[in-house]
Amino acid sequence: QVQLVESGGGEVQAGESLRLSCAASGRALSTYTMAWFRQAPGKERDFVAAISWRSGVTSVADSVKGRFTISRDNAKNTVLLQMNSLDPEDTAVYSCVAGLRGFQTIAGYYIYWGQGTQVTVSS
Repeated sequence: QVQLVESGGGEVQAGESLRLSCAASGRALSTYTMAWFRQAPGKERDFVAAISWRSGVTSVADSVKGRFTISRDNAKNTVLLQMNSLDPEDTAVYSCVAGLRGFQTIAGYYIYWGQGTQVTVSS
């Protein structure tokens, strides 16, 4: 069992930055791939970025590449999503997830989900 708690969402202006945090707890965290997904109103849930807890290798969606960075802090059992140059199109609920199937861009492959945090970007 893994518990995930996101924080750091909020409302910002276009061009500004936000950093989301995902505090993880549970057993064998190093065996999981951690990822962020987002879902805007009326749209499907989209993959944003993923990181292997063990190796630190990352994968980032093309739509946010160069603006978003995923990282982990092993000492604090926290996964971070640094979001720069935010655009109104980035407005969504961002969810932290954990899975055992490697880097998957389909939400169904992930087992554990946080409650989500709202990110709103105003123009």
